[in-house]
Amino acid sequence: METTIPLPFLPAVDLCNSSSEGASSTQLSYLRGVYLVATNENVDVLFEYLQKNISLETHVNVSSIGSADDVVSILDAGARKVFVKSSQVGSLKMYGDRVVAIYEKGTSIYTHGVLLDVGDDASSGRKSLEELKASKTMPIFLTSSASSIESFTNIASEFSAIPILPAAKLTFEKEGGNGQVSVAALISASWVSDRPDQLVPTVVTDERGMSLGLVYSSQESLAESFKTGTGVYQSRKRGLWYKGATSGDTQELVSVSLDCDQDCLKFVVRQNGRGFCHLPQSSCFGEFKGLAKLEKTLRSRKVSAPAGSYTARLFSDEKLLRAKIMEEAEELCDAKSKEDVAFEAADLIYFALTKAVGSGVSLADIERNLDAKSVKVKRRQGDAKGQWAEKEGITNVTSKDRSKDDEVKNVVKEAASTPKKSQTGRIAMRRYNAATTSSEELLSVLQRPSQKSTEMIMGIVNPIITGVQKGGDTTLLEYTHKFEKATSLTSPVLKAPFPQYMMNLPVETTEAIDISYENIRKFHAAQKEDKPLQVETMPGIICSRFARPIERVGLYVPGGTAVLPSTALMLGVPAMVAGCKKIVIATPPRADGSVTPEIVYVAHKVGAESIVLAGGAQAVAAMAYGTESVTKVDKILGPGNQFVTAAKMYVSNDTNAGVSIDMPAGPSEVLVIADKEANPAFVASDLLSQAEHGVDSQVILIAIDLSEKELTAIEDELHDQAMALPRVDIVRGAIEHSVTLVVKNVEEALRLSNEYAPEHLILQIKDAASAVDLVENAGSVFIGEWTPESVGDYSAGVNHSLPTYGYAKQYSGVNLGSYVKHITSSNLTAQGLRNVGGAVMQLAKVEELEAHRRAVSIRLKYMDENKL
Repeated sequence: METTIPLPFLPAVDLCNSSSEGASSTQLSYLRGVYLVATNENVDVLFEYLQKNISLETHVNVSSIGSADDVVSILDAGARKVFVKSSQVGSLKMYGDRVVAIYEKGTSIYTHGVLLDVGDDASSGRKSLEELKASKTMPIFLTSSASSIESFTNIASEFSAIPILPAAKLTFEKEGGNGQVSVAALISASWVSDRPDQLVPTVVTDERGMSLGLVYSSQESLAESFKTGTGVYQSRKRGLWYKGATSGDTQELVSVSLDCDQDCLKFVVRQNGRGFCHLPQSSCFGEFKGLAKLEKTLRSRKVSAPAGSYTARLFSDEKLLRAKIMEEAEELCDAKSKEDVAFEAADLIYFALTKAVGSGVSLADIERNLDAKSVKVKRRQGDAKGQWAEKEGITNVTSKDRSKDDEVKNVVKEAASTPKKSQTGRIAMRRYNAATTSSEELLSVLQRPSQKSTEMIMGIVNPIITGVQKGGDTTLLEYTHKFEKATSLTSPVLKAPFPQYMMNLPVETTEAIDISYENIRKFHAAQKEDKPLQVETMPGIICSRFARPIERVGLYVPGGTAVLPSTALMLGVPAMVAGCKKIVIATPPRADGSVTPEIVYVAHKVGAESIVLAGGAQAVAAMAYGTESVTKVDKILGPGNQFVTAAKMYVSNDTNAGVSIDMPAGPSEVLVIADKEANPAFVASDLLSQAEHGVDSQVILIAIDLSEKELTAIEDELHDQAMALPRVDIVRGAIEHSVTLVVKNVEEALRLSNEYAPEHLILQIKDAASAVDLVENAGSVFIGEWTPESVGDYSAGVNHSLPTYGYAKQYSGVNLGSYVKHITSSNLTAQGLRNVGGAVMQLAKVEELEAHRRAVSIRLKYMDENKL
C-alpha cells in the first residue's frame, strides 16, 4: 500500500479537545494526512472519524491501547499507520509498514520507521536523531511540546524528519501570526524549484488521478486556494489565476500534495463546467477515454439526454436497470474466451456505472471505497450467500451474514449522531453566478446532499418491521432499549389520561404552546368543508361528494437532536379539528424512559389516545400493524430520518398493513430569494434557521443582482451569527454543501426555485407579495422581510410538516385534507336513468361487460313495462 507522506508535515487533531483545532475539517482534508491519538476514552470518536474520513492518510498513536485486538480493529477501520510501543511490534508484524514503533532508548531496530517525541526542547532530541539517521531509519516522525514551531520544523528539516504539528497552531492564511504558522509557507519552504521566481510546477488532476493540465504555484496562490477552497494558480504573466473566474469552469479543491523529491506540486480538484483546457475538451492532454469518458457521458445523459436515449430510459426505469445488471453479471459469469470476458465485463461496467451515476455516486466515490476496503485487515470467510450458493450447487456454506441487529445499531447510531467536535474557520456557502455557470452545472449545484441507497436502507428496515410485526410489544421494547438506551421501560405505550406531573412546564412555555395551538386550530378549522358538494350532471342525476375523518391516525414526532413539540402540534391539531376518533403519537423516549413534558402536554390538548414510546422504523411498524398495546392506525403522518421514511413507504405498499402515509420526506431545507433591499442580517438568520436542523439539511440563497459588497455583507452575517449558535457544528456541516446562486432578475430566481422545489421558500424582495404568482413548486412560502420561516414552524398557523427533497413538485404539506377522505355518491331518478342509460349500455358493450349493460337494460325495460 502507499506509505508516502503527501506533505512535509502532519497536522495533529485532538479528538477530545475540539476547541484546540485551528482549522476547519474541510481545510485539513486538503492536506490528505492527519495524526490522531487513541485513548480508551475517545475510541468511539476515533472510529467515527475514521469512517467519515476514509480518503485521509490517518496516522494513529495507539500506545495507550493495551489490547492488540483493539489495535487491529483500528487498522481495520481505516488507519493507514499505527504507532505502537516496541513491545507490541512483534504481535503486529504481519501488518508490515502500517505498524511503526515509538522510540524507546536502548532499542535500535526500527524496520518501518519510528515516532520520536523530542519534548519541549526540540534540540534535546538531536542525539537520538543522529543515531536514527546513522542507522538509516526512515521515515522519522517527530512530536514536540515546544511552543516554538519554527525551531521544531527546522530540526525536523535538518534530519529529513516529518514534524507532527498541532492543528491549533496551523493557519491557512498566507502568513502566520499569533503563535500560528502558515500552511502555505510550510509547504513552499519545502519545495524545490529551479526557477528564479521559485514557482513550482503543479500537476492538476481530478479525483481519480486523471491529468487535467500543468500550471505553476506560488506561496501566495497556494494560500489563496486554501482560503477559497478552489483552484488558484500563479500565472507567470498575469499574477494570481482564479481558475474559472471568467469561463465559469471552476474547480473545487480536494487535496494538495508534493511528489517524492518535492519539486512538483499536485492539485486534486473537482472540475466543473466544460473542463480544464481552454479548448473544448476535458483535459489539456485531450479528451478522456475508457471509464472517465463513460462517466462524463452518463452524467451528461442524466441531465439532458437525446430523445430516445437508452441511457435515459435506464435512469428512469429502476426495474429495467436492475434486470440488466443481473443479466450482464450472469453473462460475464458464463463467458469463456478472453474476448467474451472483456466484452461482457464492459457491458456490466456500463450498467453498474449507470446505477452509480443515477444514485449520485462518482467513480471517485467507488475508488475511495475500494481503497478503504484495501486497508481492512479482518477478512470474512467469503462464502456465497444462500440463494446464490444454492444456484451454483454450493452446500458447504458456513459463514453467516453480519448480525442485522449490529448493522442496524451502527447505521442508526451514525444517522442519529451529531458532530462531537467544534471547529473553527469561516463558515461560508459556495457561490455560483448563473450567468457564467452552465445549465448542467446549475442542476448539479442544486443537487440535495446524497442519501443512503434505497436498497441499503430497506435492507436494514425490513427486518425491523418484520420483527415488530411478529414479536409485538416484546420486540418493540427490545429496540427501544437498544436504540434509546431506555432500559427501564416495561411498557412501550403511555395511555391517556396523562398524569399532571408529566406535563409540568414553565408558564411561558405553556403560554407559547397555547398560542400556537389556537392559531393552528383556526387556520385548519377554516379549511373545513361546510356542506357536501352536489352537482346535477344531467336532469335527474345528482352527484355528491362528502368528507369523513380518517378514524385512526398515527403521528410520528422525531426525537434525536432536538425536542419537537411543534411537530406534535402541527400533526395533532389538524387531526383533532378533522374529528379523527383515535390519535396515536409515537416519539422516542429519553434514556430514563420518560417523554418530554412539552410533547405530553400537546398530546393532552389534542386528545391523543396514547403515546408510543419508540422511534425509527420500529415505531412506524408498531402503528401500521398494531401490537398488544399499540393501536393499529389507518394513516401515518410526520417527518423522520431516512429509516422512518423508508419504513413509511414500506408499510404503505403492504396490503396486509392497510395503512397510508402523508408524503415521502428528506432532510430539512430552505431557499431564500433576496434582492438589494434585503437586510443581510435577516437573510443570514433565515438560512441558519434551517441549517441548524441537521448536517444533512440544505440551504440555498438566490441573490438577485447583488454586488460583491452586498454578497459579502450576507456572508459576514452568516458566519458571525453561526459562530454564536449552540449548534454551530451542525450548522457548519449543513453549510458545507449549501450554495449561493447569483442571478439577474426575479424571474430567473423563481425559475431556479421552481426547479429546486424547496420545502420552505422565503421571499425577501421588493413587492414580495406580487412574486407569489410566479411560485409553482414549494412546500410553504414566507412573504416579505417580517415573515421569518420560524413563524411557520411554530405559531403563525400554517403547517410545518412539508414535502422535502423535491417532493413539493407532487405533494402538498400536511393540511386538514390529510386527515379526511372523500366519499362520492350518485342519486338518479327514473328519468335520470333514461337520460344516461344509453351511454352506459354502449360503453359496457364496448368493454364486453354484459352484466354491466344488463343492470341498466333490465331497469329500462321495467320502466317501459310499467309506464314509468
